[in-house]
Amino acid sequence: MQGKPITRVETGSPAAREGLRAGDRLLLVNGEPVKDLIDYEALSVRSRLVVEVEREGEKLRFLVRKKVGEPLGLCFETTLMDRMQTCKNRCLFCFVDQMPKGIRSSLNVKDDDWRLSFIMGNYVTLTNVSEEEFQRILKRRVSPLYVSVHATDPALRVKLMANPTAGRIMERLTALKEAGITFHTQIVLCPGLNDGEALERTLTDLASLYPCCASIAAVPVGLTRYREGLYPLRGYTVEEARALIAYGEQKQAAFRERWGDTFFYLSDEWYLTAELPLPDAESYGDFPQIENGVGLLRLFELDFREALAEKNPLPAPRNVTVAGGVAANLFFKELYKYLEKYNIYADVIPVQNRFFGGNVHVAGLVTAGDIEAAFPERGGGPLLIPRNMLREKDDVFLDGVTRSELEEKLGRRIVPFTGGREFIELIFGDEL
Repeated sequence: MQGKPITRVETGSPAAREGLRAGDRLLLVNGEPVKDLIDYEALSVRSRLVVEVEREGEKLRFLVRKKVGEPLGLCFETTLMDRMQTCKNRCLFCFVDQMPKGIRSSLNVKDDDWRLSFIMGNYVTLTNVSEEEFQRILKRRVSPLYVSVHATDPALRVKLMANPTAGRIMERLTALKEAGITFHTQIVLCPGLNDGEALERTLTDLASLYPCCASIAAVPVGLTRYREGLYPLRGYTVEEARALIAYGEQKQAAFRERWGDTFFYLSDEWYLTAELPLPDAESYGDFPQIENGVGLLRLFELDFREALAEKNPLPAPRNVTVAGGVAANLFFKELYKYLEKYNIYADVIPVQNRFFGGNVHVAGLVTAGDIEAAFPERGGGPLLIPRNMLREKDDVFLDGVTRSELEEKLGRRIVPFTGGREFIELIFGDEL
């Protein structure tokens, strides 16, 4: 059967007023087929719609009048209205390929869906997009997109991704620019592969697409201890990270002089690895690459200080325990010293990542088992953790253990927080 099954029609919506029902199958909007959410949103934005559905084997047409941009009011089985597109690349540095055996199946899924790039900000390679689908991107003017570039040299990109179509990246990015589509880019840097002269070429090529190419983030390769049989890679040394930062800051200065825009951003991991202070918050602009860990710590600090300035010292001392990743432990220890003037004393516990191992030290990849190993003694007051240790919109850690299960094992309550302001509100509030 054709069409997209309608699971619900919003009460009082334009679709409901015209008699569309749950159980109908959406076929056409203004004569065009609806493949997914992208088509649905683009086609239903107008004020006058001809909606064709199938109902009990009969095709029906409805004329719907509404305000421009007003939601039509149809709901479907999934948000995307279609199957997710998966990745066929075999990137030398793919993190999914470095997962341990026995991990839950959802963590082994490689998505490379350009629609999720637009909807959720996921980074995609554009390598798994057919020509027909790419033309639909241009037709629908899907903007902004988030693109994993890694290298613009065709042969090198093919090598990095083990996909013969990967070398067309500049052709496709140029087409996006010509269509007026904005995109942000990322580069996962691997020592001796796509840094050095290769990185210089990548930055030059992407800069030629400014301002449609709105930003570039460079992040160091993440390596777990599960790399048997995979391409031999290593992490960056302290000295190499410092050299990369010096190079990156030189490029940033040139871009700011040219455009008044930093354009090229380095993730916080570089500075933590190099044991160097983070840049000032102003250098991150409006934090366009926050999902890549670019400026994440400075943004936390900004929110933390702003919220703290609104508080008064507590009448009695309060001790709090905070668990986090090893990489940023020193940063948070220094930051939380400001709490002592407010009669709050934070014990910051670095949690070693035993689950993934390798050079994985960020809080977002800490598991329940890692936390349990860091707190061998049962009992104690509430334990604060960054919410990104838990699956989005859920209370489950990466190793499948729930928050309540870990609370039972530790004999203490676990309180997640998001951002500096929420952290301050928690430790000054009555919940602890």
